[in-house]
Amino acid sequence: MQTGFDNKRIVVTGVTGFLGSHTAIDLLNKGYRVIGTLRDGTRKESIRSVIAGHTEAIDKFELRVADLEDEAAWPEILKDADAVIHVASPFPTTLPKQDEDLVRPARSGTLNILKAALSQGVKRVVKVSSSGAMIYGKSAGARSGKFSEEDWTDASDLPDTTPYFRSKTLAEKAAWDFVKAHPGEIELVTVCPGAILGPVLESDIGTSANIVYKMLNGSAPAIPPIGFEMVDVRDVAELLRLCLEDTKAAGQRFAAGAGYLSFAEVAGVLRMRYPKHRIPKYMLPKFAVRLFAYIDPTVKPILLDLGEKRELDSSKARTVLGWKPREAHVAVEDCAESIFRLGLVKQK
Repeated sequence: MQTGFDNKRIVVTGVTGFLGSHTAIDLLNKGYRVIGTLRDGTRKESIRSVIAGHTEAIDKFELRVADLEDEAAWPEILKDADAVIHVASPFPTTLPKQDEDLVRPARSGTLNILKAALSQGVKRVVKVSSSGAMIYGKSAGARSGKFSEEDWTDASDLPDTTPYFRSKTLAEKAAWDFVKAHPGEIELVTVCPGAILGPVLESDIGTSANIVYKMLNGSAPAIPPIGFEMVDVRDVAELLRLCLEDTKAAGQRFAAGAGYLSFAEVAGVLRMRYPKHRIPKYMLPKFAVRLFAYIDPTVKPILLDLGEKRELDSSKARTVLGWKPREAHVAVEDCAESIFRLGLVKQK
């Protein structure tokens, strides 16, 4: 059942990000007006140009500059908006020294959006959370398996979480607590995607797409024994819109994954598609990955997944909302194609 949002004004936070820009494009192509927010005003022209390359409805797109932690800015941005899709959240390439460096902006930013939505009479907020708020914080022996919307990451379990996963968990929980404190006044929907791949739109390719990028450019000479539930960015953007449109989504949490792929399987997909490229084959032993993490801090966040297989059960989104994501290998292939198309790596 639809709520009749078409041609309405939707605020999309974090519009310069990988998912944010795809979400704006999806909405514009479906007839919505989009107000995209960004923190850095110098990105205005570049992101408008990127989005204009993928929609004929760029005249329905406007940009506003605001920091998530600037509580005073959001009521004006949400004035006359019909709904909000809250995508923006800090995602560091290296682990911060203090949890609060991530937890504070993630939680306060989410609450600022919800407070502004409530004050402006915006009924529905769709928030992007993460599979990281579902599948971590588990005891040894319970870390591999299939997880669903009923599962929560235990943010107090430091051995099996990172500051980023803790920030996503605490921000989502804060959002649900806020809505419970205002019954009937505002609707919340959260979406928890796995590693997001698919076509990149610009040289700032996003964190998850580095899985493919590093295998193509030769900077990953070997493969760690790690894998993730993966999903195409276009399908996550579509799911966010479905959460906006369907009355059945209100008050619900949705896992978003298209299938688990190990890095070895990703390499296999790329090797099959691009036989002239030297895609890594050698599998690193676990101890070597841990040692390498001391040299390259960007490796540390994935150490929790060494030897584990954490999958997502996304049947709820498929059943309730009719979501039909592409297969995970398609997300890998289309990510690679876009990297070549943008000239980030030369195709052989």
